[in-house]
Amino acid sequence: MKLRRRTLLAGATAATYLPLTSRTLQAQQTRTMLLAAPGTPEGFDGDALRPGTQETVTQIYEGLTRYARVERNGRTYLDPNRIEGHLAESWKPSEDGLRWVFTLRSGVKSPFGNELTAADVEWGWQKSFAQKRTGAFIAGVANVTGVKALSPREVEFTLSAPSSIFLSCLTLYTPGIYDSTEMKKHVTAEDPWGLKWLETNSAGFGAYHVESVQPGQQAVFVANPNYFRGAPYFQKVIYRAVPSGASRVALLRSQQVQWIDRPNVQQVIDMQKDKRVKVQQADGRAMCSVRMNNSVKPFDDVRVRRAFNFAIDRDKLRQAVLLGTGQDAGTVIPPIVAGADPSLFAYGHDPAKAKALLAEAGYANGLDVELTFSDIVWWEEQMAVQVADQLKAVGVTAKLQRIPASDMRARSAPGKQDIPFFTFEDGPIVLDPVYTMSLLTMSNGVSNRMRYKNPELDKLIGEARVTLDMGKRTALMHDAQKLWMADAPWILTVYPDVFEAMAPAVSGWVPHPDDQERWVDLKVG
Repeated sequence: MKLRRRTLLAGATAATYLPLTSRTLQAQQTRTMLLAAPGTPEGFDGDALRPGTQETVTQIYEGLTRYARVERNGRTYLDPNRIEGHLAESWKPSEDGLRWVFTLRSGVKSPFGNELTAADVEWGWQKSFAQKRTGAFIAGVANVTGVKALSPREVEFTLSAPSSIFLSCLTLYTPGIYDSTEMKKHVTAEDPWGLKWLETNSAGFGAYHVESVQPGQQAVFVANPNYFRGAPYFQKVIYRAVPSGASRVALLRSQQVQWIDRPNVQQVIDMQKDKRVKVQQADGRAMCSVRMNNSVKPFDDVRVRRAFNFAIDRDKLRQAVLLGTGQDAGTVIPPIVAGADPSLFAYGHDPAKAKALLAEAGYANGLDVELTFSDIVWWEEQMAVQVADQLKAVGVTAKLQRIPASDMRARSAPGKQDIPFFTFEDGPIVLDPVYTMSLLTMSNGVSNRMRYKNPELDKLIGEARVTLDMGKRTALMHDAQKLWMADAPWILTVYPDVFEAMAPAVSGWVPHPDDQERWVDLKVG
């Protein structure tokens, strides 16, 4: 089913979930955006993603560089092939590509009035190195080994090897560039990076910062009055917790909010009948994956993992869960990333083959497993139900277990990873094949999540990370995808489209690789 990319219509019952009707006129007058999301953010540390964190830290912390923008068919998109200065106005690499000196833009200030300096950049990167989480992983992928302030406006990056994705990685929200002058007011000997303070506060140089948080109710963000690119259209964003997806849609239809967190496909189709709602679409980069923990039985046996893949009818899944939208997954690299090679897909729907592999692995009489899912993303329960139903046909009984989103993130994080069989959505926030496979498939990838390890694959990716020869990189990524496909650590399903639903008067949405809108892009009219 093809969803129409146009302003969409209809009438809806007025929602009673939030008494916002009387505030709508006030919001328009004060340029406040009312946004309905499943819950309030559980922290504002980009190195420790919790529910609601990525959605909001992307509004607070901005990079030294950014992607250029391009207009297509009346919409603005990012151009991943062109990098321009952002918090940095210029940079100069050494001849061997191992030393880069960035000159910071002058006049960039945080909401606290402190001007951006090289010491802030160094402090934020040192924080990520020390935490050894998301930012440290990104530094490793980009071959960054050191960051040092040379002067108030000059900062030096040292690389262990040349990197073709270094400038792209600097577009990201982590390692974050913090106002270290403010952050140092909130550190202690036990908490040298102010992580406790970051649970409910922020100190960045981006367009917005945290004003207040009421857990389970709302978080309020206000525009940085010193933002270097000028005042955003929306001076305040009220991020309201509305756990029910149906209630979020009703609030949008009744014009009580102007933006809602990602609706599911059925809601999108329903909103096609509502002229008071606008829905826009972008190609997705994060698979609806179902993952098998390679370190525990029965998934330590590649025959079982391959059997589970042969048992799945992807077209049926796409119809049942995504109502015909999205794209079949042919490889771990999403179709929108150059270098994805779906010709390597090796698991067409073949129940007889699945049964034979299970019998060969010692499960001729069937197999019982537990399939765990959460509600981080709307599709998870539906996908779990459909996968469990299809596995029945090959003698596998999958008992479904729901866990909270926070438990899913914690238990699938590096250092834990104790769930045998589970749903998860992960994808690259740098549109590059080497970054993608480093993130999702390397033994130390922060989004590996299921203890998958293949030293040969690690070696291929490692080689690709240090070569600037694009032909060689492509060949290495082809071989890496082929190995990953043979190892079958995930059930390959589909890449869903990304849909955003907003009030018709709201414009300016620009799709980003992390699938989060940027409030600074949005305006009315």
